[in-house]
Amino acid sequence: MNYRLLIQYDGTRYNGWQRLKNNDNTIQGKIENVLTRLMEKPVEIIGASRTDAGVHARGQVANVHLDREISPEKLCWYLNNYLPEDIEILQVKVVSNQFHSRYNAGNKTYSYTIAMNNRKEVFDRRYIYHLKQERTWPESILEGADATGFTTELNVQKMREAAKLLEGEHNFQGFCAKKMKKSTVRTIEKIGFEEKEDILRITYVGSGFLYHMARILTGTLIEIGLGTREVDSIPLIIARKDRSQAGYLVPAKGLSLEKIDY
Repeated sequence: MNYRLLIQYDGTRYNGWQRLKNNDNTIQGKIENVLTRLMEKPVEIIGASRTDAGVHARGQVANVHLDREISPEKLCWYLNNYLPEDIEILQVKVVSNQFHSRYNAGNKTYSYTIAMNNRKEVFDRRYIYHLKQERTWPESILEGADATGFTTELNVQKMREAAKLLEGEHNFQGFCAKKMKKSTVRTIEKIGFEEKEDILRITYVGSGFLYHMARILTGTLIEIGLGTREVDSIPLIIARKDRSQAGYLVPAKGLSLEKIDY
């Protein structure tokens, strides 16, 4: 039978979603270990999105084919009983054998959360990028600061203007952290901004994201918000397809996979 799993996890102490050779300190590895124990044979699960080390998820989806029928309720209970406390199976459903969590996926929604105050945000520090607590600003920002003056206040309106230029279908090679053999054309349906007190949450909705793409997009938008990069640099980055032209890579901890549409 084919089971669909809805999963949430705190990615802080893991090396990402995807199982690694000789290292099971991944989300996929932890879940497969529990299923292998249950089935008494190796089990492989298929994840919809390969989140990087330190990235969190509130709505990751995976599917697994098991050769023994188990009720979804029992399977969910068993997994949660043996998984670490920072990984939870929210739901288990029986689906058709043709269902594939990655190939059948539609839009994916990621969010990046930024604290714009001077507080340490003690209880949320693993899930928020503390902009004003940054100690090692990238050269791309410091060089711009020489000419424009440096402030840690974000101009969110300018960030919104830049985000509009990123929406739609583009070749996002310039926002990818490694060379890709396959196409780097992706579609971003929407980039949203939500401000609540001193917290800024940027939401990306798109058909798919390249390696580190959401984090590089965020770093680029932050530079625009800080005034060390201009809004009209966005079309140039897209046209040149050169990673060095885009903004810095923000920390993984602020990024979360929110949901996947089917």
